[in-house]
Amino acid sequence: MTSLWLDTARQFPVDPFIPESRYDAVVVGAGITGLASALLLARSGMKVAVLEARTVGAGTTGNTTAKLSLLQGTVLSALRRQYAQKVVNAYVEANREGQAWLLRFLEERSVPFQNRDAYTFSVTDSGAEQVAAELKVARAAGLDVEEAADTELPFATRRTVTLRGQAQFNPMDVLEALATDFREHGGVLVEGVRVRNVKTGADATVETYAGTVHADLVVLATGIPILDRGMYFAKLKASQSYAAALRLPDPAAIPSGMYLSAEKPGRSLRSYPAATGELLVVGGNGHQVGREPSPRRRLDELLDWAVSYFPGAEVTHTWSGEDYQATNLMPFIGKLPRGGGRIFFATGYNKWGMSNSIAAALDISAQILGGNLHWADTIHRRVTSPAGAAAAINLNADVARTLAQSWAKVRRGGPEAGVPTVPAEGEGTVVLKDGRPVAVSTVDGVTCRLSAVCTHLGGLVSWNDAEKSWDCPLHGSRFSATGEVLQGPTTRNLPTAADQKSPGH
Repeated sequence: MTSLWLDTARQFPVDPFIPESRYDAVVVGAGITGLASALLLARSGMKVAVLEARTVGAGTTGNTTAKLSLLQGTVLSALRRQYAQKVVNAYVEANREGQAWLLRFLEERSVPFQNRDAYTFSVTDSGAEQVAAELKVARAAGLDVEEAADTELPFATRRTVTLRGQAQFNPMDVLEALATDFREHGGVLVEGVRVRNVKTGADATVETYAGTVHADLVVLATGIPILDRGMYFAKLKASQSYAAALRLPDPAAIPSGMYLSAEKPGRSLRSYPAATGELLVVGGNGHQVGREPSPRRRLDELLDWAVSYFPGAEVTHTWSGEDYQATNLMPFIGKLPRGGGRIFFATGYNKWGMSNSIAAALDISAQILGGNLHWADTIHRRVTSPAGAAAAINLNADVARTLAQSWAKVRRGGPEAGVPTVPAEGEGTVVLKDGRPVAVSTVDGVTCRLSAVCTHLGGLVSWNDAEKSWDCPLHGSRFSATGEVLQGPTTRNLPTAADQKSPGH
């Protein structure tokens, strides 16, 4: 599966990795958060390097639906249930500033984007109540949200609200512009170098699998922090949702607005003016990473839904993206604990990274350069509500339960349970061999046998039959069929079955 945005030959000018180099700042991760942060610091005159483990946009940014909107489903009403209205207002202001900065940047760099109205719709009575709550909180936060009597959707809705004048784009166009501007300001952009640790003292020593570099400051823009200090992996829920691009027999049937359902399973719609003609992009049907028996079935359900309402639709691309929701629903932005004041990070955008990523970059650069953002002060001083604390406790209890159950299950059923030694093409399974859990899969005719133990905190990975990957159900680390890290928080590949250590647990 390859996203619509990544399915284009696009060469980013990159720089060589030079061990023992010294920089004012090293940014880890080349998505929108990383490149925007790097650009802002480079514009101030700092010597900045961006280190990307894979390729620019390979993570969440290149696998999103890329809506730049202040109407974000039912996010604001969910926040209001945990925080005072002034905190919700600060969140809106952060996103408003992030949106405005990015739109100015796109206009200055002549990057294409489309102005679109955003809609949150419901198809059930309970969904209608959620939409009503969102309307009330959004208006209290100063957004010009209004009820929509009609939609362009091919099905009936119960209640819909709209916010005019939002935007959408191809996220890779944005990354290309950010990367170009960054390098024009002397920035160093490196692909294919994975950071594995950062040590702090007189400076920050950034350890990678290709060597070490040094910096005064480090920014972690990796979706979820790759360092466990502060244990943010325990404060975030990793979710995976699906998307598809479709070509319709009649392009006029494609809704022009950006739509998102209030209910679950989520349903998202937007258009995209591709070179070959207008496409419909649908998304949703998400679940917690590593917890779904058949992700492929989730994708198929989304496709069936789309084709049922848009007959004759031809699927051109399918993909999935991983996002992180904070247990207290508010993004985490700032200094990483036990980082000596030298490590900054951002995470927990709850699927709204297009505006939150820029807000995070503005916040981080302001902290580093001595600026002041009033909305950031309010967000940083928020107090976690009892509901947020309870959500964190429940999440980690669930993680512990999942860990114990997965180990018990694999010990009950090994190769003797009738599992084939060589899985069929596109399939994978976990078996027990010599007392050790082994992840076996066959992809493109090649059978790989790996340790089934996640290299982060020892969870047992499960097979993702949509992406042909091994996914950890604890904190969302994902690996390719051959064991390479796709998503953190882990930074270490799965070893081959022959190289794995004696079993724990």
